[in-house]
Amino acid sequence: MDLFFRALVNAKSSASFPILTELHQRGELEGLVIDLLYVVRKDYEVKCVAIICDEVYLNVFAGPLFKRTPGVPFVMTVVEDYEDLLSPNYHTLKSLKAARKEGCNVYVILLANGLQASRLLRFGDRHRIIDTRAKFLMLHDIRLFHRDLHYIWRRVINIIFIKYHRKNIGVAKSKAWFELSTVPFPHPITTVFVPRRVDIWKNDNFHYKRPLFVDKTHNLNGKLMNVVYLDHIPSVVVVKNNDSQKVGGVEVEIMHTLAQKMNFKPRLYQAGNSDLHKWGQKQPNGSFSGLLGEMVNGGADIALGNLQYTPYHLELTDLSIPYTSQCWTFLTPEALTDNSWKTLILPFKLYMWIAVLLVLLITGTIFYGLARNHKNLQDYKKFQNAISGKKQIDDDNAKPGLYLFGEIINSILYTYGMLLVISLPRLPTGWSIRLLTGWYWLYCILLVVSYRASMTAILANPAPRVTIDTLRELVDSKVICGGWGTETKRFFEESLDEYGQKIGKKFETINNPLRAADYVARGVYAYYDNSDFLKYLRVKRKNSPGVLMEDFNNSTNASDVSIKTDAERSLHIMSDCVVNIPVSLGFHKNSPLKPLADIYIQRVVEVGLVEKWLNDAMHTIRSSETNESEVKALMNLQKMYGALLALAIGYTLSTICLIGENIHWHFVVKRDPKFDKYALDLYYKNKKG
Repeated sequence: MDLFFRALVNAKSSASFPILTELHQRGELEGLVIDLLYVVRKDYEVKCVAIICDEVYLNVFAGPLFKRTPGVPFVMTVVEDYEDLLSPNYHTLKSLKAARKEGCNVYVILLANGLQASRLLRFGDRHRIIDTRAKFLMLHDIRLFHRDLHYIWRRVINIIFIKYHRKNIGVAKSKAWFELSTVPFPHPITTVFVPRRVDIWKNDNFHYKRPLFVDKTHNLNGKLMNVVYLDHIPSVVVVKNNDSQKVGGVEVEIMHTLAQKMNFKPRLYQAGNSDLHKWGQKQPNGSFSGLLGEMVNGGADIALGNLQYTPYHLELTDLSIPYTSQCWTFLTPEALTDNSWKTLILPFKLYMWIAVLLVLLITGTIFYGLARNHKNLQDYKKFQNAISGKKQIDDDNAKPGLYLFGEIINSILYTYGMLLVISLPRLPTGWSIRLLTGWYWLYCILLVVSYRASMTAILANPAPRVTIDTLRELVDSKVICGGWGTETKRFFEESLDEYGQKIGKKFETINNPLRAADYVARGVYAYYDNSDFLKYLRVKRKNSPGVLMEDFNNSTNASDVSIKTDAERSLHIMSDCVVNIPVSLGFHKNSPLKPLADIYIQRVVEVGLVEKWLNDAMHTIRSSETNESEVKALMNLQKMYGALLALAIGYTLSTICLIGENIHWHFVVKRDPKFDKYALDLYYKNKKG
């Protein structure tokens, strides 16, 4: 049975691939693969080897290969010669995923059909099933170098093509040999793909003994790199000066550092209609616009534009390690509510006022009780003297001292007067009342000093601002939330937070941040972005308030936004961060530059250059914000609204009481039958009796 299988394989190979007859008989390809894996294992760390072959080359991987490479895990995939590897079957796909999951960093692909191999590479690159940064061993086939596959060789650069050369006919000592070549990275592939020779394998030996896999990204030899950028502070800052413009920012500085260390020349450019499409979105035809469109279409090698480290971006591009983390929050309007009328009650909180009121009522009641008790003692003493026949001595001071607190109303009023640091008209009679008065004065002094100190601080400082600082406050407000892109809206709609989901329901997309800032200033909108960019918007809006208000031509659901014509409000950045998002540089999908770029970016972050560049990019904006926030503590009429309000309340109550007394005089007193306007003293004496 085994003999029949080998004969069948050899018959198929001799019919379609005459090169394979001698290879299988002598085992030369098997020896080469063993030597290649041995060198790779010796010079590099091999975690796992993935073998992908068809029935034609299945007998290459016999016992000697695995015996010569002990301790190395293998994941072997055998495909049918009729299988379309651009859409592999379940078992093939499961095996490829297993190899990726095990971390295989060496791929041996021996497929007789070059078209089948090319479709496998396209599938692996598109769905990231194959690690394009691994080391590859493949058969040389001219069909792999078609123009449509040139983009693959910008991503798969660690590869050895195995090309068989027959022995020279007529030469006795001539033997078959193999040429080992690779892609010419970093040199660009123009019209024709010409592989670069690495070594020659002949007589079970390497001729030049050169390293098979060298780091081709360490020195790019001045290669021209297309860098697409999007003006978004602080990552990219574009300063326009007449007809010229200067591009700076944190990511631009990082890119220049990478260009210096990796020796490439960046060519900066912006995507078409970048002001409209910005990062870009998926179009109805399946393509992408904006910055992401340049990356997906292969037009750019590097992307600069404050790319968030999210699954959405990772699916379309490769992202470097995050160089910073940004606070993403909302730009909200400040409320126009003026609380100057509450100046008199602002020094104390509600519970403090309740405590002061309770102490006033309780202390006034105690004064009244002590006064009544002292009066009862005096009456009792007079009664005892009258019974015993002793002569009574009138105490003129007794009555004036007691009338202060003899009635409950007077007791409360005089207690309130001491709280306002108003001295009593006379020292009270009775030692119990005098002692309580002394201790109550100490309490009043401490309370009044605290009130005055707090009042001084309130009058000396600017009026407090009423702002939105939490998601809950934003949800409870009536403002509409908005930001750029449908992905941001989806982020809120799929949020696990209850308030985030509520914001997602009223979230609208808008493509013009300056127009959004105008809507925020009118109190009907809250704009979502990173805090640094929101600071820029606030300063920009302050310096350029004349931005034209246009319809939301480039937004969705914009018809729901109503423009108010009331006074504009100050812009406030919400203090709570909705989320802290890592930010990275973008590389085209499966870019070979990412591993080395990550190392350099990590070093730049560790030495503090990113923080320095961030401060440089935000210096002008922060300086403008500091100047705006320096509000002098001036006394004005607005801060006296509380006193005027208290005076107005007093006038109003006095007027009401005066009107009430007049009504009582004319409609009650004058209509009394006993009323005599010529003998009012007798009227009131009889009334009291």
